[in-house]
Amino acid sequence: MPASTTTTAPAVLTAKALLLDMDGTLVNSDAVVERCWREWAVSHGLDPEEALKVVHGRQGYATMAILLPNRPMELNHAENAVMLARETADTDGIVPIGGAPEFMRAIAGLPHALVTSADAALASARMGAARLPLPEVRVTAECVEASKPHPEGFLKGAAELGVDPADCIVFEDSAAGIAAGKAAGMRVIGIGPRAAEHGPAAHVPDLASVEVTTAPDGSIHLTLTPAA
Repeated sequence: MPASTTTTAPAVLTAKALLLDMDGTLVNSDAVVERCWREWAVSHGLDPEEALKVVHGRQGYATMAILLPNRPMELNHAENAVMLARETADTDGIVPIGGAPEFMRAIAGLPHALVTSADAALASARMGAARLPLPEVRVTAECVEASKPHPEGFLKGAAELGVDPADCIVFEDSAAGIAAGKAAGMRVIGIGPRAAEHGPAAHVPDLASVEVTTAPDGSIHLTLTPAA
């Protein structure tokens, strides 16, 4: 299917495993992210609107390095630790993405992993606030050396599931996440309004537009109904 093509007929993609981003894909955490990062940007004399253009999908230290390219990386890591603690404590306004509860129930017995730029504590807090189950296999910030858009996280997720990257499908909402999935040699389904312009293999408005079925050979079939 051509990149970012919007069609009126459902598309069907087949995989052996699914790799799921969290923020913007399973959980709508925009309210928290925007509160925290707006305040951080203002405190550093930055335009918060410009800052919000690069925060999604990356670990915080990587976002800080883009916004403040001339300061030592150790300061970014130190401030990121403070930011993570604040975001973990703030769950006000967190809700599941449309269709996420049903989607997670549908894939419960299938090979899948969470691959997120959040650390383990933040992932647990946000998935809990959205009342979504944490996948058994999780690749969080502590598990990788490099942030998305580097493919390390997705490649580790595939390895932990014992599935070839080419047989995995990534669910992502951000430019950095979509780039990471592509760099890992995986097909990417873009979720929500941020995803469409970044060239995913397919794009849907939310997870309510994804129907999950399995074939006798155990492969996962995803029927996608794009936005009208």
